[in-house]
Amino acid sequence: MNFGNILNEIEQADPEVFERTSQRRDIFKSFGAKVAVAVLPFALGSLFKKAYGKNTDAITDVLNYALTLEYLEAEFYNKALASAGLIPSGAPNGAISTIAAHENAHVAFLKTAISGAGGTVVAKPTFDFTAGGAFPSVFSDYATFLAVAQTFEDTGVRAYKGQAGNLITSNEVLTAALQIHSVEARHASHIRQMRKANGFGDVKPWITGKDSGIGSAVQASYNGEEVTNQAGVEIVGINGQVISANAATEAFDEPLSKDAVLAIVKPFIVP
Repeated sequence: MNFGNILNEIEQADPEVFERTSQRRDIFKSFGAKVAVAVLPFALGSLFKKAYGKNTDAITDVLNYALTLEYLEAEFYNKALASAGLIPSGAPNGAISTIAAHENAHVAFLKTAISGAGGTVVAKPTFDFTAGGAFPSVFSDYATFLAVAQTFEDTGVRAYKGQAGNLITSNEVLTAALQIHSVEARHASHIRQMRKANGFGDVKPWITGKDSGIGSAVQASYNGEEVTNQAGVEIVGINGQVISANAATEAFDEPLSKDAVLAIVKPFIVP
C-alpha cells in the first residue's frame, strides 16, 4: 500500500489538514524511525481525528478504496497457498508466502488506520478470481496462477505511480511513496521471472511496449505502456544514442488512473 499517496490525496482534498495538527515536516518525521511500524495505524488515525473530529468521510473513502484493492491481493495469495499442489515447494512457495504476508500486513494496517480515524471499515467484497470464467484454472494450474499474479502486480505498480505527480512538491511524501512503489515493482519483477523460469511466458522483469506476455484477457492492464515520449522528450534515439522503441518503453512505467484500475479489477469482484 502506498502510504505516501494516501497522505497526499488527503492533502489534495484539504490543503490545511496538516497545518491544523502540526507542521508537515514534523508529521513525516513522526512516521520515521522513531515510530514502530506496529503503531503507525494508530498514529495515523489519531492525526485524522485531531484534524477533522467526526468528519472523516473524505479520508476514510480514500483508505477504504485502498483497502478493497489490498483485500483482493491478500485473498488471492492466501487462496493460492491453501490450494494443495498449486505452488511448488522450496523457493516458489517461499516467494509467494512472502508476498502474501506483505498483502495481509497492508490489510491489517489499513483496517486499524480507518478504525483509529473513527471511520467504518469497508466490508471485504466477494471475489471471483476466475474473472467470470476467464481464468477457470487459476487455483489449479500454476501457469494461470502466475499469469494472474503478474497482472495484479503490474497493475498495482502503475496504480501507485498514477498519484506520484501529486507528490512532487513534498520531498518527504515523495520519498515514502517511491520507497513503497519500488517494493511493489520488485514483487512484479519476481513474479515475471518465475513465469520466465518455468517457460510460462516470453517476459522480461519489466514491461516491453504494451505486451502482457499473457494475452488479450488482461490487455487493459498494459494499454498505454507503449509510450516512448517522456515529459515532451522523445526517448527513441535521444541525443543520437541507439535506443529502440522497446528500450524506451521498458525504461518507464506509465501511470494508471483510479478509474482505470477500478475497471481492471471489476471482473474479479462479484456484484
